[in-house]
Amino acid sequence: MTYGRSPEHDLRGICNAILYVNRTGVPDATSPHDYPPWQTAYAYVRDRHKDGIVKQLTILPRRHVRTATCAPPRAHRHVRTIAGHNPEPTACIIDAQSIKTSANVPTTSQGYDAGRKITGRERGIITDTLGLLLAVLVTAADVSDSVHRTTVIERAPAPGIDLEVVTRDPTTKGFTPLPRR
Repeated sequence: MTYGRSPEHDLRGICNAILYVNRTGVPDATSPHDYPPWQTAYAYVRDRHKDGIVKQLTILPRRHVRTATCAPPRAHRHVRTIAGHNPEPTACIIDAQSIKTSANVPTTSQGYDAGRKITGRERGIITDTLGLLLAVLVTAADVSDSVHRTTVIERAPAPGIDLEVVTRDPTTKGFTPLPRR
């Protein structure tokens, strides 16, 4: 006995549509016609977000990499072996960057960053000290740094983060790594 109707689209096609949009950045509605309708792929992702499955798919691989006890596969020799770390990070790094947006981005999602003289968006990330991604937040560029920082910290999966602001020497030009404390 079966319940409900059988699926109209196979799971592989739905996953391929999701990966296509993720890889290319092309809006769902303009994806190739051999994929399921964009509404189907969108509903699938939305439902998985509600179930917490997408969050697990980001957390579990990071934990595995942090605790891995073997060398990376041959195809990934550029990844350093980081065996023996705790599965959860004990320190993290937060940074934000204002970026210009293309002409086809809606103006309602952009802002003007007066400090950097850029019209666009601001992306903020949190990584652990190994460089593994913990959280990402994209906002209009006119959102204040304190609001942006607080919001991205709330998305981080590491509870109890103590914030310490490390400022860079204003006389320095270009990229300079800041010392660990």
